[in-house]
Amino acid sequence: MTYRVIVDDSASDPSAGIWFAVPGGFTELPIDILLAAPASVEADRLQQALAPLVEAIPDGVTRQQFIAQLASGQQLLRALREVGTVHCALGVHRDDTAGNNGETLHSLFTISWRDIAWSPRAVSAARAVATADQHSNIEYLDLPSGPASMGETLRTPTPESGLPSTPMLQIYAYLPHPDCKRMAILMLSTTAMARRDQYREILRQIAELTSFESPLVGA
Repeated sequence: MTYRVIVDDSASDPSAGIWFAVPGGFTELPIDILLAAPASVEADRLQQALAPLVEAIPDGVTRQQFIAQLASGQQLLRALREVGTVHCALGVHRDDTAGNNGETLHSLFTISWRDIAWSPRAVSAARAVATADQHSNIEYLDLPSGPASMGETLRTPTPESGLPSTPMLQIYAYLPHPDCKRMAILMLSTTAMARRDQYREILRQIAELTSFESPLVGA
């Protein structure tokens, strides 16, 4: 089997702070562009990119629904950025396991930074899952990047949120930074509860490939 590795331009950015790899099926959502300030260059780029799509929708009602969904998505991204999210990607995969009809599965992958009180990295990793609300399936890892931990939560949106009341599985990986003052939080969310093991393995693989040092150094 041949694997294709795509190296993003950010891999050579010395200020990135964290480097990682994701499997196929994930498409990055450019937070900075989608939340660009009005009249900025990024906002103009977004408008130019969306204009053909909006104009191709013949029905006025459908067009307004699309714009409303886009605004709702931007609101979600703002909330994610407010809690330190620096990367967001949408996962779309076909369920090819035996005995199913090949339905399309969706997920959301994010990376966020959290400032923490100084302590040894192993202690910070353990504390992250011990103090978090309703974490289950807790696991402690020794990754190439250092000590880490994993845990899961199951949440159901409240009626007041306006979201579908479908249970949401959220799988976390906590990776303390070598400076012991901040922590990278990798999260994979999905409503495909029956594929919990597969999604946990995906996040585990991403965590194993995550580094706080550029992999291109010395290359």
